[in-house]
Amino acid sequence: MKKAGIIILILGILLTIFTTVTFFTREKVVDIGEIEIMGNKRHHLSWSPLIGVAVMAVGGVLMVVPFKK
Repeated sequence: MKKAGIIILILGILLTIFTTVTFFTREKVVDIGEIEIMGNKRHHLSWSPLIGVAVMAVGGVLMVVPFKK
């Protein structure tokens, strides 16, 4: 579980640093017979840095607390 804790801790750090992800999708703007005009549409995915802090706390707990097999 220590490896999982480290991975979750790193994920929490990344979530805290990078709070927004931007991605693009292609959409049809105009469709007249055989003519199609495509355009890129921007989408933003945002979250609070507190989510990253909470994920880091979970990762820290998984690293510290011993688990029985």
